Amino acid sequence: MVFDNYCAKIGYEAALPIIEKWFADKSANIRRAASEGLRVWTNREHFREHPETAIALLAPHKADESEYVRKSAGNALRDISKKFPELVRLELGTWDLSSKQVQQVYKLASKFLTTS
Repeated sequence: MVFDNYCAKIGYEAALPIIEKWFADKSANIRRAASEGLRVWTNREHFREHPETAIALLAPHKADESEYVRKSAGNALRDISKKFPELVRLELGTWDLSSKQVQQVYKLASKFLTTS
């Protein structure tokens, strides 16, 4: 919540370098805090207008070494898919599903997507 408040105060677009830094941190706790701290992403003005930015920040964590981070990213993508299903579907369509870790995130992220 503190992270979200900080980002809201300076503006999410202005906070993108900090958000990216947190997502790149060596600590799984920090990476997960970036994902969880901004949920629900599409309720945040910048990400509501630019959901592709949120997807691009979250998607690389499909193969994160930490299950804790992977689940958070998958759940956040699932939340985004409620409002922007086609964007999430397009992203998921690019994923290599040969690893169990990526399959796990895919399952979380695609929960509300219907096959077409």
